[in-house]
Amino acid sequence: MHDIITEIWQTARRNKLRTTLTGFAVAWGIFMIIVLLGAGNGLINATMKMNGDFLTNSMEVDGGWTSMPYKGLKEGRDIQLNVKDLEATRTEFTENIDEVGANYFTSGTASYGENYMNIRIAGVHPIHTKIVKEHMLCGRFINDIDLKDRRKVIVLGDNQAKELEPKDYKTLLGKYIKVGDISFKVVGIYKSRGEGNGRAYSSYTAIKSIYGADTPSLGSIEFTFKGLTSEDANEAFEKDYRRRLNGMHQIHPEDDRGIWIWNNYAQSQQMEKGIDIIHTFLWVIGLFTLLSGIVGVSNIMLITVKERTHEFGIRKAIGAKPWSILRLIIVESVIITTLFGYVGMLCGVFANEYMDATLGHEVTDLGVEKLTLFVNPTVGLDVCIEATLVMVIAGTIAGLIPAYKASRIRPIEALRAD
Repeated sequence: MHDIITEIWQTARRNKLRTTLTGFAVAWGIFMIIVLLGAGNGLINATMKMNGDFLTNSMEVDGGWTSMPYKGLKEGRDIQLNVKDLEATRTEFTENIDEVGANYFTSGTASYGENYMNIRIAGVHPIHTKIVKEHMLCGRFINDIDLKDRRKVIVLGDNQAKELEPKDYKTLLGKYIKVGDISFKVVGIYKSRGEGNGRAYSSYTAIKSIYGADTPSLGSIEFTFKGLTSEDANEAFEKDYRRRLNGMHQIHPEDDRGIWIWNNYAQSQQMEKGIDIIHTFLWVIGLFTLLSGIVGVSNIMLITVKERTHEFGIRKAIGAKPWSILRLIIVESVIITTLFGYVGMLCGVFANEYMDATLGHEVTDLGVEKLTLFVNPTVGLDVCIEATLVMVIAGTIAGLIPAYKASRIRPIEALRAD
């Protein structure tokens, strides 16, 4: 084996360009499939992370504008949800609806000492943190006692807390801040999703009684549901629920704009389908890229055998057996594809790590909030090894076919070859 390796090394040195082109085809194919899959995984992981921040079996309901005339009423009416809608949601759909809450939004100027900022406050029920999963850094979220006693408590995002207390924002916990002329006790601080100010949370009953006592609008409704384990069942429930609320507001039964419904289950299903399509597409592109490397290796191996036909004839003329020629070409193919395949794998891994260190920590401003669009853009070591093995096996097969022909050629014909 030592003699074979030495001979292969000498052949590679005599044919540097050919060896370099073969190695580049192998390394490039593996490098590209690893980088493509890494970038795709970064997008998929970011999507899954965003999707994981919301409870799948939940819906949010709000009023919209009618798009169809009905019973003498024109389209374009502004629909506001009220207490009757909340009661209907709680009592008429108990088979599927589990917990129900409401949101009421207001805004104002928050101040603490000499620091102040514009702030948007959502009055919510305790269920909200189950639907929109806020990660608490310290303190707690709104609870049932806050709701029952109409407590003027507030949960701030860490970005808001840093604006109000730049030195040590966590010291705000247990302190009072003012929103306009009203004092709110800070009971918790959660991790903001982006770099914007986001929103603060307070008890629904306190916010509604202070800022919305004169309006029948209750804001929006949110609830969790159970038993809807298929898309068809989920869609059927949404239609029935929308039809019930449409009837309470004199909206056409087929009008889907009068009542706005955000169905997290449906959104999750669409995301999963999109992720599957992206994943399949990336694998197809990656495999075609790998195939191009295999074709390149095959072509170069064919040229290599043709160039060395005269050499093989001399070997056979002095007594070399067909197996020795076959083994020489196969070993050369395996060594070259393995060596350069490993180089391509390392370059692909380093490229993915670079993406993780750069794009993986960048946030993109989407208007409402800033999000990370790449999360862990890497691939597993098993995928890297499998891609390398595929190229090695393909390179071996590519060398086997011309090697077999070369080993079968008669010495006299080989010696006549140019």
